[in-house]
Amino acid sequence: QVQLQESGPGLVKPSQTLSLTCTVSGGSITTNYYYWSWIRQPPGKGLEWMGAIAYSGSTYYSPSLKSRTSISRDTSKNQFTLQLSSVTPEDTAVYYCARVDAGVFGSWGQGTQVTVSS
Repeated sequence: QVQLQESGPGLVKPSQTLSLTCTVSGGSITTNYYYWSWIRQPPGKGLEWMGAIAYSGSTYYSPSLKSRTSISRDTSKNQFTLQLSSVTPEDTAVYYCARVDAGVFGSWGQGTQVTVSS
């Protein structure tokens, strides 16, 4: 059974770049035809899809975040990474990574709290 685990700093200063890593076990991130996504949930708000990287390495981003978001992967470590630049306090959220199969977000990490504050 696939497991996902987010890791990264819990506190980021405004204007800096937020960087999170999702480590996947129990399955390869290059396996057809899975997509590996980042989702976040700001306090008191709903889930927001940020972007994804496909089994092929292709990337997809939310239009509202595209200018600030980059998703990459390290296949040797079976990890994929989120970078969000120029963060503001509005980027404070719980960040999740998830595996998507045929449009279903079937496997999730436990989530990691990121606070943007000086």
